[in-house]
Amino acid sequence: KQGTTRNVSIKELCTTSTSLVRNVPEAEKILIYHNYGLNGNDRSKCSEGYEIDHLVSLELGGANDGRNLWPQSYCGTNNAHDKDKLENELHRRVCKGQMQLIDAQMCIKTDWVMCYLKTFNK
Repeated sequence: KQGTTRNVSIKELCTTSTSLVRNVPEAEKILIYHNYGLNGNDRSKCSEGYEIDHLVSLELGGANDGRNLWPQSYCGTNNAHDKDKLENELHRRVCKGQMQLIDAQMCIKTDWVMCYLKTFNK
């Protein structure tokens, strides 16, 4: 995954619901699961399953592009719930002018776990 982004303004990011841009067809989700060796949303390893996640979240200008999508588990350490918390905090900081958008995007796409640790001082 490369973490591709779309062209979007800060104002748009901070005032528009991501539901308006969230568009990953089911066929693409199936392909992404397959590319990662999973047979769909396999709950045999994690009872909560997986989500097809945007490495650079839509809230941070991420794209609905296969190079930005991957299956992320809801179970274990460094799970989808943790990444969601990070995405929300980075979005908040960008919208409050406390962080540049490019810095938030680079932080999350380079190593989101390290970004999480730095962001929450853990």
